[in-house]
Amino acid sequence: MPQSLVGVRKHELDTPVLCIDLDRMESNIRKMAGFCREHGVQWRPHEKCHKTPAIALKEIEAGAIGVTCAKVSEAEVMAAGGVRDILIANMIVGPRKLERVAALRRWADPIVACDHFAQVQPLAEVCRSHGVEVRMLIEVNVGLDRVGVSPGRDTLELAQAIDRLKGVKLAGIMGYEGHLLQIADPAEKAQKIRENMALLVGCKEQIAKSGIDCGIVSAGGTGSYQYTVKCPGVTEVQAGGGIFMDPFYRLKCQVQELDYALTVLATVVSRPTLERAVLDAGRKTMNPDVAMPVVVGHDDAEVKRLSAEHCELKLGPQSQNLKIGDQVELVVGYGDFTTVLHDEFYGFRGDRLEVIWPILGRGKLQ
Repeated sequence: MPQSLVGVRKHELDTPVLCIDLDRMESNIRKMAGFCREHGVQWRPHEKCHKTPAIALKEIEAGAIGVTCAKVSEAEVMAAGGVRDILIANMIVGPRKLERVAALRRWADPIVACDHFAQVQPLAEVCRSHGVEVRMLIEVNVGLDRVGVSPGRDTLELAQAIDRLKGVKLAGIMGYEGHLLQIADPAEKAQKIRENMALLVGCKEQIAKSGIDCGIVSAGGTGSYQYTVKCPGVTEVQAGGGIFMDPFYRLKCQVQELDYALTVLATVVSRPTLERAVLDAGRKTMNPDVAMPVVVGHDDAEVKRLSAEHCELKLGPQSQNLKIGDQVELVVGYGDFTTVLHDEFYGFRGDRLEVIWPILGRGKLQ
């Protein structure tokens, strides 16, 4: 690790490099944790935006109860970094993965999502053989139509089946209102999210009436958490990407109160025309598919195209003085898909490098 770079100023670094504004990230963490606390809802942020235990521990210090992740290997990284309460918000299938979940239970307290008995029974068998018990959440399809058991009788029957097994324990239910994030009208968005969460909470109440404990009702991404935390019966939200914030959340999901904290520092390597500059950071540095990057400090410059190793800027009159060798900072369009392209975060306090964090969860796909 190039820790000897700590203390240098941003303009002294080679490019491209993935940068965190630490003051802004810490402010975003405090805002998200405080908003959840204000509404009596727990915060279990998804770590897919950072994949870094050091950042997860900052979230927990601010009030998060643990983290959410998508893969067993990510949970292993988080546990090794000192995070204990870990929701694996995905279906875990295959004997090797189940063995790893059971082993993980000895040094962390994971929760595993499910939407079918065929996922639950093999995990229960493996856990019994290891003498451990693993918590489970039933994922309910509240309208996203990705994974999830149908609400109502199917959810209840799966809860009853889990309750009869040793080695696993039903901890609650979860659902994701991801299909509602980009509704433009705030009133319509709030109403539809309330309806989705009422459906989810209704499933919890049905399970509880059958005599089965169902304490957790988990939902909410960054693009919806402001509405989801206000829904009666929701106990925790998984919103994580807001700690970095990005144009997707601000422009497409109307999340306004958080600040951009994740950028790519790049260098102008070509000036083919007066209206065009080319940077040394393309698709292998930042992913533009969900939202395009935004140029910092040059209001009339716009990202027009990214190829493998180049970013083309369209320049207005005020930015046409950019010259070869100048550095340009770009707000990452969507953090989740950009973080995984890098080995380290470079954390800055002002323009001085304070910390370099290895992205330990990068490449953890199993």
